[in-house]
Amino acid sequence: MATSTLIQFLGPGEAGDTSNRSQVETFLASSAIAKGDWVSLDPSKSGADRCLYVGVIDTSAGAVPLGVPVIGVALEAAAIDGEVRVVIAGYVAQANVASLTAAGIALALDTTTSGRAVAADAANVNLAGVSLAAAAGNIAPCMVLKKF
Repeated sequence: MATSTLIQFLGPGEAGDTSNRSQVETFLASSAIAKGDWVSLDPSKSGADRCLYVGVIDTSAGAVPLGVPVIGVALEAAAIDGEVRVVIAGYVAQANVASLTAAGIALALDTTTSGRAVAADAANVNLAGVSLAAAAGNIAPCMVLKKF
C-alpha cells in the first residue's frame, strides 16, 4: 500500500498532470465514501487493519478532536470494503468544503457535515489542508496537509 516519493519529476507533464505534487495511497473503505470526502483511519478495527481501513470523518458529535487523524481526501467513491485511493499529501482537485469557503483559507473538519472541511477557527482546530480557490457547489481544489 505504501508508495515511494523519492523522485519528483518537475519537467512539463502530460495533460492533467500536476507534476507529481500529490501523494496518493490506497486503503479499504470501512463505510461508503463519496468522491472528495475527507477521511480518517478507522479505530474500530483491530491490529494492523486500523491503518488499512478509512472512513468518512464523523462530525455528528461536533468538532473533530486533535486525536482524530485526518488522513486525506478520497479521489473516488467507494463501497464498504472496496478500495479507495486517497490523497494523503499535496494537491487534490475536488475536495468537499463548505459552500462559502474562500481561497487561501486553512481548513479543518466541519462540525455539522461529515466528510466536509470548513475554515479553521477556535472551535475547529484539527487542521486538514488549505483551500486553493473559492468553493463552487461545495467543491474546491485544496492542498492536503500530510499527517500519515
